[in-house]
Amino acid sequence: MVPTNSLARAPERLHALDAVRGYALLLGIVLHATISFVPAPTRFWIIQDSHPSLTLTVMFFVIHVFRMTTFFVIAGFFGHMSFHRRGGAGFIRDRLQRIALPLIVACPIVFTAVVPVANWAANFPNGGPPPGAPGWPPVLPAFPLAHLWFLYVLLQLYAATLLLRAGIVWLDRDGRIRAVGDRALLWAMRSPLAPVVLAVPIGIAFNLDPRWLVWLGVRTPDQSLITNAQALIGFGTAFGFGWLLHRQTDLLKILEQRWLFNLVPAIVLIAVCLDLGFIRPPLPAPLRFVAATCYALAIWTTTFAMIGTALRFLSGYSGTRRYLADASYWMYIIHIPIVLTLQVAVSQLDWPWPAKFAGILLVAIPVMLGSYHLLVRHTFIGAVLNGRRIPRRDANVGTAANSAAM
Repeated sequence: MVPTNSLARAPERLHALDAVRGYALLLGIVLHATISFVPAPTRFWIIQDSHPSLTLTVMFFVIHVFRMTTFFVIAGFFGHMSFHRRGGAGFIRDRLQRIALPLIVACPIVFTAVVPVANWAANFPNGGPPPGAPGWPPVLPAFPLAHLWFLYVLLQLYAATLLLRAGIVWLDRDGRIRAVGDRALLWAMRSPLAPVVLAVPIGIAFNLDPRWLVWLGVRTPDQSLITNAQALIGFGTAFGFGWLLHRQTDLLKILEQRWLFNLVPAIVLIAVCLDLGFIRPPLPAPLRFVAATCYALAIWTTTFAMIGTALRFLSGYSGTRRYLADASYWMYIIHIPIVLTLQVAVSQLDWPWPAKFAGILLVAIPVMLGSYHLLVRHTFIGAVLNGRRIPRRDANVGTAANSAAM
């Protein structure tokens, strides 16, 4: 069966989608920079700043709602594109190079760099390794994946998708089942209730988890090699949706047209969740159901809004956005030790939080961008991360499809 693709129009839109993927990673750097300023009854970061901030707490909450779901939608979309361009064997080789290899190499390096920073933080009030953090060497299946957990989950989703696809192709030799799936997605996307349909699985997972809290969102699988069911359901739904969305790229137009339609309820739902999040847990059962349901809906309305907004306003080529999208993967991999070091350094200073937060980002981002330009962009490391080494003469030239297929 031939998928209903509109690849003739896709390249213009890919600039927007690649920007979304890059910005999702860059927002992760901003999110982690806010955490030391988030007041919490129990410490969950290596340092709590002496000047907490309600503004940064709200920023942390909002970014956390949609960032990774949006990333996994884009990863699924570009994953399907890469699979059909490279074939099965080529796709597997590419994923091993660009996902598995960075995970294997970066994990011990990042952990080694974080340990002395955590020990330094222990000299200050509210500092040091968070309670319950696994030591080294870890006792499996406990393993400190930290912020690189998304690579580990991606590998699982790639493997599961390839196995599932192979089974469907074997059973569905004439393509009828896939045609039904395409029509179901088309019907769902044409309905304004598409975010509601996608929110059902993770909403059920939230409601079935007695330990779920509004501030947690989708429980991140960062401390174990056994990925929790909530993450598999939430991010697996997002990845699968993105994979199927690439079979019918005309559906991107619906997201673009409804960017404001999705943005308004997203803002309202996030506000409701934030308000419920400030109620001291445990929430009464009715409120807990409302919170879990609203959070699941907020995830998907915001994800649709972010992708649609990018398609509406960022579809044209931009050299700056292209560069940042290329750099974002490297920056995200290396950012944790840099950001933690700066957070500890300013944590006890008697500066207002805006000065501290701005200082962290104004130091960290140029360092990361500089290291990308000097050490990565034109080297074999760039070839590993972005799929190709960018020659210096072509430093300002590139297409979104070449490096966006993470």
